[in-house]
Order: sequence, then C-alpha cells, then structure tokens
Amino acid sequence: MTTPVLLTFDMDAELLWTARDPEGAGKPVWVSQGHYGPNVGLPRILRLLKKYGIAASFFVPGQVVERYPAAIESILDAGFVIEHHSHTHTWSDNLSRDQEAEEFGLAAEAIVKATGRAPKGWRSPAAELTPHSVSLLEEHGMIFSSNLFDADSVHLLDDRERGTDIVEIPFAWALVDTPVFMYTNRVAGRVMSAPSAVLETWTREFDGLVEEEGTHFMIGMHPQFIGRSSRLWVLEQTIKHALASGRAEFLSCADYAERVRPGLLAAKDAR
Repeated sequence: MTTPVLLTFDMDAELLWTARDPEGAGKPVWVSQGHYGPNVGLPRILRLLKKYGIAASFFVPGQVVERYPAAIESILDAGFVIEHHSHTHTWSDNLSRDQEAEEFGLAAEAIVKATGRAPKGWRSPAAELTPHSVSLLEEHGMIFSSNLFDADSVHLLDDRERGTDIVEIPFAWALVDTPVFMYTNRVAGRVMSAPSAVLETWTREFDGLVEEEGTHFMIGMHPQFIGRSSRLWVLEQTIKHALASGRAEFLSCADYAERVRPGLLAAKDAR
C-alpha cells in the first residue's frame, strides 16, 4: 500500500502582502519579501524536485503569472502545471459574487494565455470559501479544490447542502509552512520555528498517515518561505524520509484528483 504525497507550492510573490494592505506596494521591504519567492526560492525548489524526479503542484495568482513570465516558463519547462489561486490574492471573503467571479475569470485567462492549459484546480487565497466559490469552480470546469481541513482523505465537495462532482483534497495547518516560517515585525510576539521542529512534525505526520488506508500526505508551501536554504532542508529531508519508507507515491493534485474521481462519483451515484 502506497500513500499519495502531494507537494504544493502557492507562489503568491508580493501579493501576499500587497493584497492585504492597500499601501503595501509603497513599502519596498514588504514587497521585497515577495520577490524572493519567484526569483530565488523557486529555482532552488525546481532543482530539488528535479534531483528526486518527483511530482508537485503550483498554485499561482493571475497577476503573478503575468508579472513573472520567466518564473512561469521555468515551472513549465520542468514539467509542472499551473493551477488557480485567484488573480490578485485578495481575500475572497470580502468580495461580492461579481468581484469573485472577476477574480476567477481574469486568473483563468492569464493562466491559459501563459501556459495553453486551463487550470483544473483551485486553492483559495484566503484559506476560506465564500457562498459563491463552489459554483464558480463548477462554472470554470474545475475538477478539484484543495481548501478544507476536514479530513486526511479525499471526498466530493459540497456547496452547502448541495453535492458536487468536484474532488476536495484536504490539508492541514500542521503541514503548511506559513504558520512556522512566516515572520512579520508588525505583529508582536510572532516567532519562527526551528527547521528541526518542523521536520519532526512533517515526518511524524507522514509516518502516521501511511498506516491508514485511503489517506494522502499534502504539504502546503510558499517559495518565499520554504525556498530559504534552512527551510528547503526540511523539505528535502521529508522527501528522503518518504522515499525511504517505500510507501510514498508523489503525484500532482490534478493527477490524483483524476485518479480518485471516478470512484467517488460511483459511490455518490450508488447512494
């Protein structure tokens, strides 16, 4: 029995800061943290993935796709695809339906223009769904969402009381780099974790999940954080740990969704 390992990278660049602060674009130090992701962190990540010959998924906002064409080309050249992560990284829970629909549409257009491929999956820029998000996913023909924290295994996404055919691939804050590696001097008391502590969490989570059939192991990362050398060590050690187990199968989110979707739909129809 193998466990799917899903390495995911949200390349938000400077939008992680400017989308939350209308004056953020005028703060060079804040913006520079975002530049680090596509310019420095991403090349390191791609070299690491190539070293081990493993799959991964990249969720990129439309504006980042437009602003960093060389970075996007490097992802494509490495054999990966671009999935949907909004257009401006504006927190969607503050948007009207029309505004959220515009975010979906502009990002999809930017991704298709840059890659020739329509995105198959979506990750919210706000770690939350609005009352309109799921219907917009359907309108854009998405086959998967990766947003909820409700399980360690896939399931079909519900739109409140209505079922859908969209595969939800859940993850968890314990397997995301921002809570442990993102720092801001604007929030008192926020500290960064030691890489060794994060490695222990991630490898222990893997060791537990591989003992349960039907689970997956997903890590959510950002090139501006995980792309620093000490943090990339955590990712590499986690990859080596998973490979050494002989029980890991590295997949993209789209490939995993396409694999499990027929069975989930058949089970839905049988109910």
